[in-house]
Amino acid sequence: MTRPVREGAERATLDGLIGRYPALSPIRGEIERGFRLLAETYDRGGKLLLCGNGGSCADADHMAGELNKGFLKRRPLSPDVAAALSALGEEGAGLSGRLQSGLPAIPLQLPATQTAAQNDLGGDAAFAQQVIALGARGDALVGISASGNAANVRLAALAARAAGLRVLALTGAGGGLLAGRADVAIRVPETEVYRIQELHLPVYHALCAMLEERYFEA
Repeated sequence: MTRPVREGAERATLDGLIGRYPALSPIRGEIERGFRLLAETYDRGGKLLLCGNGGSCADADHMAGELNKGFLKRRPLSPDVAAALSALGEEGAGLSGRLQSGLPAIPLQLPATQTAAQNDLGGDAAFAQQVIALGARGDALVGISASGNAANVRLAALAARAAGLRVLALTGAGGGLLAGRADVAIRVPETEVYRIQELHLPVYHALCAMLEERYFEA
């Protein structure tokens, strides 16, 4: 994926995050490394897969939503796609004015696939099965687990590493077993689940904003 060079804007976004949440200052380096992992994935034309349980499931969906369409900016369609839609008549032209460019991110909460995998393979293998089916070498998995010990997220990371995907973990301070299976682990400095989740949201919002600065001018 081609991109404009706006590293200054990316740094400013991270500076803003730390300014609003000083507790995250000790893990600034982890957040920067996590951003680089995601950016390198998109630079190579890859996609993200995301997974988590409960509140972290909602966070995986939320993060994907911020990537798949405009977050802080409107993201115009590429001129080629806009022109191709407009050439398909009035309805296509109207749609061209409404759609936006996006960054591919797939949350692994696909109900039919997940329940089938849970029934046939065991519940802790459901995310791992979707990684095998949907992932490709050069993609990345974002695994979100407050404790870092959710079995289905850990096994998804294991499958990802075997299939040639890099792994970014979002966990609490301990990191759990998931951190040891990740290429980069962002371990927010809290130990209670709800406090960990309170810090995960601004972290992934910042990551999404930094990616948007990297790839979109508008």
